[in-house]
Amino acid sequence: MKNFNRLFIIIILSLLFISITSLAAADESYFLIDDFSSGESTLGTEWEEFTDQVMGGESEMSLQKMSDDGEYIRMQGKVSLEKNGGFIQTRIKLSSRFSSFNGSSYKGIRILARGIGSGYYIFLRTSATLLPWKYFSASVQLEKDWTYIDIPWSAFAADETSSKENIKVNKLKSIAIAAYGKEFNASIDVKEIGLY
Repeated sequence: MKNFNRLFIIIILSLLFISITSLAAADESYFLIDDFSSGESTLGTEWEEFTDQVMGGESEMSLQKMSDDGEYIRMQGKVSLEKNGGFIQTRIKLSSRFSSFNGSSYKGIRILARGIGSGYYIFLRTSATLLPWKYFSASVQLEKDWTYIDIPWSAFAADETSSKENIKVNKLKSIAIAAYGKEFNASIDVKEIGLY
């Protein structure tokens, strides 16, 4: 009977260890930044709005938290190329001013989004992109229905003024969702964003 009890305890402990190990591995494979269920991200940061008006452009935008189909944000507006403009964006900081976020354990950005058409991008800034016009970007093709979109780090290209730079994913500062580069009426819904 003692051997049976000992064997039973070993089996239970082994199963618990496997379960805990599996959960830890699952947690490490995806990092949720925001699912818009509260007023701030999992990092304690909030989304900010920017348009090309900060540099004299004429693009206009609104950012709303929606709850008619679950919790999500809707960024919409008119992207104008007038006066050297051409973007609207909402951005979230991943770290404080004096630190950076290490994304090297992940393969890239994952968003759950919907919208129509092209002209949408994810912008990344790192501790090396200090000037406002420095960033890395990857285009996002939206579908009418909610769709998970994975954007690997390799898809991010430097802006035209720093084409020889490689992205340092271990020194991430912020992520932005942007409508950019052409005149159009933009509308994008985002329900979740994270690292996969």
